Amino acid sequence: MSKKITKRFSKLLEKVDASKMYSLVEAIDAVKELKSAKFDETVEIALRLNVDPRHADQMVRGSVVLPAGTGKTVRVAVIAKDAKADEAKAAGADIIGSDELVEDIQKGIMNFDVLIATPNLMGLVGKVGRILGPKGLMPNPKTGTVTMDVAQAVNNAKSGQVNFRVDKQGNIHAGLGKVSFSKEQLNENISTFIKAINKQKPAAAKGRYIKSAALSLTMSPSVLLETQELMDLR
Repeated sequence: MSKKITKRFSKLLEKVDASKMYSLVEAIDAVKELKSAKFDETVEIALRLNVDPRHADQMVRGSVVLPAGTGKTVRVAVIAKDAKADEAKAAGADIIGSDELVEDIQKGIMNFDVLIATPNLMGLVGKVGRILGPKGLMPNPKTGTVTMDVAQAVNNAKSGQVNFRVDKQGNIHAGLGKVSFSKEQLNENISTFIKAINKQKPAAAKGRYIKSAALSLTMSPSVLLETQELMDLR
């Protein structure tokens, strides 16, 4: 059964040229015109990469700090002890603990968006890996969330770090700011994100790395992006 298109969405569709590949500047202009919700919508990007993540040498994963931030308030939890716990507190972490924090996670109490851990406590974190993994909250060295530099990790998370990981179909989705951001801020955020994706291109990936790309708002249709321009970002 097909999903019914609302009048609001139909009006937005009229503003999009479905046959056009938009430049990044054009796409940002276009999605700003698609604002229709009563809240500050997130600007979202969807990429389809020419990789097969079933092969370990074609996994695309990492993190990047967006210059203008994400526009979201991020709650950061840190699993650390002693001096490292003090560092996390000074850096502004919202929740800090070790055994008791892991016990809370086991009970399903997870009042955080990002979890950071020191390497020496990853054995403890492993106890709740099956809970954290499916929610995308498992600390990982590749995203800078397993580190002895907890202060830097907390600062990154608070200032707009976005983690990315290709799914089984080769897709990556991310929120890269708010529609209320200036065009310049959105351009800088999106360009920074794409550059990070390009740096992670696996040597085993053949052909066009970015097969397709689209930009949208939380409640809007998508506009298609010109992929060559994105692949040229370095």
